[in-house]
Amino acid sequence: MGLEGDTRGILDPGTGLSRFRLDRHAPSERVARFVDRYWVASWNLSGHEAYTQRVLAHPVVNLVFTGGSATVHGPTTKVTPRLLEGEGWALGVMFRPAGFRPFLGRPVNTIVDTGLPASEVFGGTGVFGEAAPRDPGPLMAEVDHALSGLLYAHRHPVEDTRDVVERVAADPSVVNVSGLAEREGVSVRLLQRRFADHVGLSPKAVIRRYRLYEAAERARRGAPPDWGRLAAELGFSDQSHLTREFTAVLGTPPARYAARATPGG
Repeated sequence: MGLEGDTRGILDPGTGLSRFRLDRHAPSERVARFVDRYWVASWNLSGHEAYTQRVLAHPVVNLVFTGGSATVHGPTTKVTPRLLEGEGWALGVMFRPAGFRPFLGRPVNTIVDTGLPASEVFGGTGVFGEAAPRDPGPLMAEVDHALSGLLYAHRHPVEDTRDVVERVAADPSVVNVSGLAEREGVSVRLLQRRFADHVGLSPKAVIRRYRLYEAAERARRGAPPDWGRLAAELGFSDQSHLTREFTAVLGTPPARYAARATPGG
């Protein structure tokens, strides 16, 4: 994946993608109702220092196969570190927003900031319970086939929530919950209940996540932005509000993040 691709969630991608490779693959048409993509991260740091990649993950569930294990990672509320050392790979199934709810069978807010063995969700047999093969390619095909056999034939209620979240992700003008509820023709309370159950995070947290992605992308591309204007565009009360939230979540003030992301920074 080149830097011109979607690097949302990968903090300091210029540095990170010089340490590991990230490839993305589309799911089958049937599975694409609930799965956004398969991703394969591979690295060879033999003879080099270990590298820690910081990630502010999309507000979704990821199922990750690595080192012979399969783990379900719930939505996160903070930046998480990923230690890469030696040589290895990881295969991830990035579900679409709300897309894991039918498989989980309970509200997604019960697995926020947690990881659990895939066997607890899918059972301990088959691809979800066995040691992963050495090559992620065949494993990806097996996982896609297995998920395809578990899908609902008819439209599931979570698909409506999925569509709402994806509209938020695509439209930077969505900056607050009341405005989103009005646009979707539902009450704020109903929107909050659906997000807690299907997505795991509140509508406010989801909106903020995508707006912070936008701020981070603006920070690392080209000349430093006009932070006051950007804060207004993304729904923050002022530049100080953006700076506080950016720093609290990403751990670095936006101006410093921008300086570090530019050549020679």
